[in-house]
Amino acid sequence: MVHQYKLNGYNIVLDTCSGSVHSVDEVAYDIIELYPDKSEDEIVKIIMDRYGDREDVTEEDVRLCIEDVRELVANHKLYTPDTFEPLAGEFKKRSGDVIKALCLHVSHTCNLNCEYCFAAQGKYNGERAIMSFEVGKRAIDFLIEHSGSRHNLEVDFFGGEPLMNWDVCKQIVAYARSIEKAAGKNFRFTLTTNGMLIDDDVIEFCNKEMSNVVLSLDGRKEVHDRTRKDYAGNGSFDRIIPKFKKLVEARGNKNYYMRGTYTHLNTDFTNDILTMADMGFKELSMEPVVCKPGDPLALTEADLPVLKEQYEILAKEMLKRDQEGRGFTFYHYMVDLKSGPCIYKRISGCGAGTEYMAVTPWGDLYPCHQFVGDESYKLGDIRNGVKNHDRQEEFRVCNAYARPDCRKCWAMHYCSGGCAANAYHASGDVKGIYEYGCELFRKRIECAIMIACARDELGLEPVSGATAGGECDSCESCIKD
Repeated sequence: MVHQYKLNGYNIVLDTCSGSVHSVDEVAYDIIELYPDKSEDEIVKIIMDRYGDREDVTEEDVRLCIEDVRELVANHKLYTPDTFEPLAGEFKKRSGDVIKALCLHVSHTCNLNCEYCFAAQGKYNGERAIMSFEVGKRAIDFLIEHSGSRHNLEVDFFGGEPLMNWDVCKQIVAYARSIEKAAGKNFRFTLTTNGMLIDDDVIEFCNKEMSNVVLSLDGRKEVHDRTRKDYAGNGSFDRIIPKFKKLVEARGNKNYYMRGTYTHLNTDFTNDILTMADMGFKELSMEPVVCKPGDPLALTEADLPVLKEQYEILAKEMLKRDQEGRGFTFYHYMVDLKSGPCIYKRISGCGAGTEYMAVTPWGDLYPCHQFVGDESYKLGDIRNGVKNHDRQEEFRVCNAYARPDCRKCWAMHYCSGGCAANAYHASGDVKGIYEYGCELFRKRIECAIMIACARDELGLEPVSGATAGGECDSCESCIKD
């Protein structure tokens, strides 16, 4: 499958199955589009009718270009046949029941009352609760016991607000460190926080133990304070910004992400991203809101063209700032066209419910944080393991080829079939699709690829170690042919 589009003066041709990206002139662009359905003489006539009045376009040039296209096709750089479908289920099948990561819900309570919170202010439609050290300790043991030969294991501290149970977080880390060497493992910890409780102790400990820290900020003060309020109705912007700046500076301005959420009320979200960049935060992410249709914050069909335009505006501004020496990173534009994850990772889809699970404060297991609270998706618990194998199997067979609509999509090897939770909440089926999200994802990838082409043309350093579908750490479970 070939996808062609024009953006910011670039004519881009993407060969889906080989991953080849071609930035070409408009004549070559048209020739590639005509190539599958027209003979050489037909292509020459059409091109000469379109461009024959130009001195730099001759029939000989056109035929030479057609020959170049023919060579690219022969070398599997254009119109490459899709041979990956038989491999789609192999990665999860061969990795068996190995688990590599847990999301620890150490706190089902929060000190903010964010209007769009998918977790119902941290309670996940249940009772407020915090995780005990005993449950956290057992979760670490469970992960080691089910990690097979994997060396690198990941643990995310999540909530609610995890800093409301900070002492237990530190105890869990200390326990994991005390046993990881003997177990032949290496733990990598991350923390997601709204920042309200950040202090010197948190900063010092995070710098020592957390591989990454995710900080929640929605951009402009008026945007952030409109939805991210405390229970008294007061905005949190002025209280968290000094703390975020202190933490980021102490981390050497790296190994963190500033993560925002945009809603129907700020479809001009590029201004929020640029505000964060202007405040000195350079590792940025901004996600579309997830809430029920009809909610005042929910994105609408009318918002879609506006949002797509915003992504283009952002891409162009990022290139401009790169050339001015004040660039920043936007997570969804981190596409490495020369490496990235192997094809097995690209087509196998999200590891939710198989190699990744969420743990509630009392030790129940769910496919990921977005399923917590839905009893029908409870997989088991950390004491007895996975018992709901039928439900787990739904996630094991979830991949880029499991969804009929994905098979027709040029971006399938970049999203790996997309988010199972978003698909479930949009369609009632983890193998469905969230078409609105798909539209936004495709636009983000178009922008990301354009940026990569432009950076190459401008002689700027390529984005390093980044992929469209998440980081690949050369895990031991990766299939070797």
